[in-house]
Amino acid sequence: MKKIWYGIAITIIAISVATITIINGKEKNNLTKIKLAEVTHSIFYAPQYVAINEGYFEDEGLEIELILTPGADKVMAAVLSKDVDIGFSGSEATIYVYQNGEKDYVQTFAGLTQKDGSFLVARKKYDNFKLEELKGKYVIGGRAGGMPEMTFEWALRQNGIDPQKDLIIDTSIAFAAMQGAFIGGTGDFVTLFEPNATSVEKEGLGYVVAYIGELGGNVPYTAYNARKSYIENNPKIIKSFCNAIQKGLDYVKNNNPETIAQKIISFFPDTSHSDLTKMIERYKNGNAWKEKININEEEWNHLQDIMIASKELTEKSPYDKLIYTKYFK
Repeated sequence: MKKIWYGIAITIIAISVATITIINGKEKNNLTKIKLAEVTHSIFYAPQYVAINEGYFEDEGLEIELILTPGADKVMAAVLSKDVDIGFSGSEATIYVYQNGEKDYVQTFAGLTQKDGSFLVARKKYDNFKLEELKGKYVIGGRAGGMPEMTFEWALRQNGIDPQKDLIIDTSIAFAAMQGAFIGGTGDFVTLFEPNATSVEKEGLGYVVAYIGELGGNVPYTAYNARKSYIENNPKIIKSFCNAIQKGLDYVKNNNPETIAQKIISFFPDTSHSDLTKMIERYKNGNAWKEKININEEEWNHLQDIMIASKELTEKSPYDKLIYTKYFK
């Protein structure tokens, strides 16, 4: 009799496990998969990684496939070709697309960062660094027309330094190759995102001397965008995506660097928790992240002022055309 009941119990357990598996499978299948092109992989985007690891997207019915797509121009190409659903890059790229006459142009619907994410790394140590130290020096900058390079040039001009005459800025090196070029001996300075800046510093090959974000002012630096038609045809997805990102921003605002580091360390397996904490603290102290996904007209115009100063833009593009405000909090 005991054997019979034992057999029945095993059968019930097996059925239960199978049922749970099927239910979980259905739950997983019910998630809408979103292909998200990420312009680079950086601690600078901590709120996004928190949103993924904390399940905020799944809570909203979305499954994120994160695709590294180096360069805002390449992100735009992926969005326009429909290889991805949503792009994550500098907002300057949406302006280039719009002014190029694209009919189904790209709109920005949520912001993540509000300052430049790069740090100025020097080959030698400075006890009290000032931007004037850059005069006559060779700096590895970002891609011409990209936000890192344009913000850097803006900061120089604001401090009385002419980017074309007072120093050499090399914009020929690909963003992903800048760290390697500097380590290899090119340049006196380089602008790097984290974790690259700290990595160079740890190896004793350079010193972080300034945060460019503090010098460039508030701009919609890195934001989420999609084709106009995609946003119009998928309002639920866009709203859900915005909700998840906002939760990520709330998390980094309300938690300390150590806790945030623990939540995103799986995205940076080669970085120690202590180093990750230090990097997050740098960005947090620099007020790099938005509190809300909102992008206001003032920061939109400041972005375009920076582009005009860099001679990458001759006239401004309208806020109400390129910024989709429906789901701003």
